[in-house]
Amino acid sequence: MPTIRERFFLSAEQSVLVVIDVQERLCKAMDEQVLRQLTDNTNVLLEAAAELQIPVAVTEQYLKGLGPTVPALAEKLGTSPRHEKMAFSCCGCTDFVEQLRASGRRQIVITGMETHVCVLQTVLELLDAGYLVQVVRDAVMSRSRRNWDTALEEMRQAGAVITCTESVLFQWLRVAGTEPFKKLSKLVK
Repeated sequence: MPTIRERFFLSAEQSVLVVIDVQERLCKAMDEQVLRQLTDNTNVLLEAAAELQIPVAVTEQYLKGLGPTVPALAEKLGTSPRHEKMAFSCCGCTDFVEQLRASGRRQIVITGMETHVCVLQTVLELLDAGYLVQVVRDAVMSRSRRNWDTALEEMRQAGAVITCTESVLFQWLRVAGTEPFKKLSKLVK
């Protein structure tokens, strides 16, 4: 059984950031303001991950039909692996599961869409596999607020921690005054 610290307090050395299916054609069905919040917050986490050497895994659902990851995020992904999938859960993609396993890390930070489909199914499978999962509520979305709310509650009931971008950032940073703190804290001012 994980301790409170292990379950709730993120460590840059134990985390993997996962960006689920933020793709061009899927984004067209989303509320523009909420989508902007998701991409802005995901970009903050991507910059922090790059600075703190946190691995990033990116998935793209049915690439031919939904298109690639949106340019607003793609430019910050660098060489992060992108995993094309057909299963709604990222865990249905062997390369994705292997990337997590090979990282040796147990804390998974989740962003992306849609909260009630691919995000939910991924979170449930990761929890079942023994990972400690945190869902960034201001960096996940669904077409409907009701579906978003329901999925967040279901993931909380299953054992995921529901968090926010700034909490993740400052847990990864741990202390003020460092060079990474000086650089990254500017992202949320």
